[in-house]
Amino acid sequence: MLAENRTARLTILIDPRKKAVFERLCTEADVTPSQMVRKLIRDYIEQRQGRPWKPEEGTAAKDR
Repeated sequence: MLAENRTARLTILIDPRKKAVFERLCTEADVTPSQMVRKLIRDYIEQRQGRPWKPEEGTAAKDR
């Protein structure tokens, strides 16, 4: 898999207890929270679009 550009920042507010559990589960899975959030977003996009994500698709939205 090609590495995607990781230059955009997404700031979210989350319940501190959920954050702590999420971070613990990520540690147990040997992934960083950022890696897991990127995976969750990619999975969501693929689910909604009904096809695999292609990183080059994201550039077209910027031109609109």
